[in-house]
Amino acid sequence: MAAGRRLGEFEFIAKMLRPLATGFPGAFELGDDTARIALPSGEDLVLKTDALVCGVHFLPAHAPDLVAKKALRVNLSDLAAAGARPLAYQLALVLPDDIDDPWLEAFCAGLAADQARFGIALCGGDTTSTPGALTISVTALGTAPAGTALGRGGARPGDLVFVSGTIGDGTLGLLANAGHLPDLPPSALAFLDDRYLLPQPRLALGQGLRGVASACMDISDGLVGDLGHIVERSHVRAVIDAEKVPLSAAAQAALARQPALLERILTGGDDYELLFTVSPQRRVALAGLARAAGVPVTEIGRVEQGQGVVVVRQGQSLTFARSGYQHR
Repeated sequence: MAAGRRLGEFEFIAKMLRPLATGFPGAFELGDDTARIALPSGEDLVLKTDALVCGVHFLPAHAPDLVAKKALRVNLSDLAAAGARPLAYQLALVLPDDIDDPWLEAFCAGLAADQARFGIALCGGDTTSTPGALTISVTALGTAPAGTALGRGGARPGDLVFVSGTIGDGTLGLLANAGHLPDLPPSALAFLDDRYLLPQPRLALGQGLRGVASACMDISDGLVGDLGHIVERSHVRAVIDAEKVPLSAAAQAALARQPALLERILTGGDDYELLFTVSPQRRVALAGLARAAGVPVTEIGRVEQGQGVVVVRQGQSLTFARSGYQHR
């Protein structure tokens, strides 16, 4: 962080935030206290709010443009899990005194870059000061054809459990930032840091999963814990095979050096990959839409009658001190 001059609230809005709302008519150039959104006929509105706090979700040394991208992307990941198309977002910034204009300019540049990448625009929000930690809250709005948005409650016995991408990179990236993976080569550390700071919201995959997946969510608080949310809402049990969970080369290298990291990989957060269930009859459809989205998906388990999540490895059940990240 840096200490220096900071524009007043209305100057900041006019100079740095208003350009982010350009082209979205309902934002009224951020001149009103509310935004207006006219939904296309036959579309549902999908909303999600996530807050990031300095020292918890990112570190003071992290570049402001990357912090901005993470703040937006963690919300886009939830839209992806619902099968929604991004529409607009609102931004609340709670700023300590050591945030200055250059930091804010870089932060807004990061937002602008990701707005262009993901087809979304700013439509409102708030700014305020604090004697505490920098806090960034984003509310993302998306749309999905009426009645088609994905949720956590549809898994059924006989379904298969899948994940996108690779698991554990986000939580290992946090460990790498804290200096707890000193033996990894620089290339692996850089990869894990990128995965921690720059989630890849699986929007195309999520939209393709409408009508294919029976339940879906993104992995923000850990694979085991988040699967627990699906089975609780669906009133079923899930069994996953730890050896089938896809790992990046960097995660494999870390695990080879510290086998105890397996628990952290399976229960740590910040993956922002999709976790979903699919009936065996829809395997072929899933393979096709995964290819079309350019995202690998991996079968890691099955859904059964019962309750809870069981993790097995080489035929033995594993127990963990915790199932996932707890927010309080």
